[in-house]
Amino acid sequence: MSATHDVISPVDETVLATVPRADPAAVDEVVGRARAAFPGWRAIAPGERAELLRAFARAVHDDRERLAGIEVRNSGHTIANARWEAGNVRDVLHYFSAGPERLLGAQIPVPGGVDITFREPIGVVGVIVPWNFPMPIAAWGFAPALAAGNCVVLKPAELTPLTALRLAEVAHLAGIPEGVFQVLTGSGAEAGEALVRHVDVGKIVFTGSTEVGRHVLGLAAHQIKPVTCELGGKNANIVFADADLAAAAASAPGAAFDNAGQDCCARSRLLVQRPVLDRFMELLEPAVAAFRCGDPADPSVSMGPLISAAHRAGVASYLDDTVAVAYRGEAPDGPGFWFPPTVLEPGGPTARHWREEIFGPVVSVVAFDDEADALRLANEGPYGLSGSLWTRDLGRAFRMVRGWDSGTLSVNSHSSVRYWTPFGGVKQSGLGRELGPDALEAFTEVKNVFIATGE
Repeated sequence: MSATHDVISPVDETVLATVPRADPAAVDEVVGRARAAFPGWRAIAPGERAELLRAFARAVHDDRERLAGIEVRNSGHTIANARWEAGNVRDVLHYFSAGPERLLGAQIPVPGGVDITFREPIGVVGVIVPWNFPMPIAAWGFAPALAAGNCVVLKPAELTPLTALRLAEVAHLAGIPEGVFQVLTGSGAEAGEALVRHVDVGKIVFTGSTEVGRHVLGLAAHQIKPVTCELGGKNANIVFADADLAAAAASAPGAAFDNAGQDCCARSRLLVQRPVLDRFMELLEPAVAAFRCGDPADPSVSMGPLISAAHRAGVASYLDDTVAVAYRGEAPDGPGFWFPPTVLEPGGPTARHWREEIFGPVVSVVAFDDEADALRLANEGPYGLSGSLWTRDLGRAFRMVRGWDSGTLSVNSHSSVRYWTPFGGVKQSGLGRELGPDALEAFTEVKNVFIATGE
């Protein structure tokens, strides 16, 4: 009998399901089915493939309450977030369903003939997703990959496989052919690594920590295999003195504590211009107090638990006796991996909690003096994923975003991800871009053809 592992709910620590723990032989079997299905899938007429993706989107829409309920229990997401995430899967599928009929090549003027290009699917694509946003991050990989004519093997995180398994069932019900979209459960060290190493997997999409991403890139390099990776972040939220301080303070908890801070785009570094620091901290405190942590099935709750006991211990390790806390929100007692929203006293940019990605509901505050000082602080460190800027000065906004080493920025808001626009990081926050009008191209190879005309 093959090995299995239990899936534990972070909400109450109960066992939700027992799923297979794939070994390299199981990976080989799944990839083999995908490889066998590839010729038939790529040969489907573009309009028909588009309609199958739209059918998949409709099926996700019809199943969204079930998917959301699974995510609440398996990941600890609030019900509001989980419904949005299921809807995002639907919307991303709809968006990329236009892709099969828009995979355009080019005609290039050359002497002596005609030169044309084709965008060909890669083959089998491995999509490895993390535990913090299992549904949407999976769709950002599998939707454009399928639209481009590839088959997909989706490897969810060991802690949160249940919505991925349900999505595979929904895809089958929607008419996606056997072998085209499969889910492989197991550990990253065994199943994930075997998927990256597999000679018949032509591309890897990986989202996770920078440390693991570095390892994935090293494995893929042996086969010169393309990788899109979205990795860690330690993102800044910069508030200038001329900003709407009330709006910036009211929105800061959501930017930092949404999904219990388990978000690579979390604005966990709060930079406030020195003249308004005290006033901003006064405005921030009631906003933090109102950010309720509790049962994620309760629609009034803002934040659920952390994903595991081990992760909670890791987050807590940043708050030793040397760290001064400005204020904390509330969190439940009893079963579940709870951690309260926490704001640290303003300090300097040398503390460990300022430099490292905590991946929990903890915000570090630092004062800055001017634009140059804010950019220096924001650009410190190895990451460059996202960030926010608050100012009423349009010229300042443009100067700041052009000088900020980050892939995705927001002005007077905290939005990082829209499926219509590119998403990804610079420096050690990743390689490549997901979503938006160009994402489809990352799942194709350009083939150039010259036809002599005898001129």
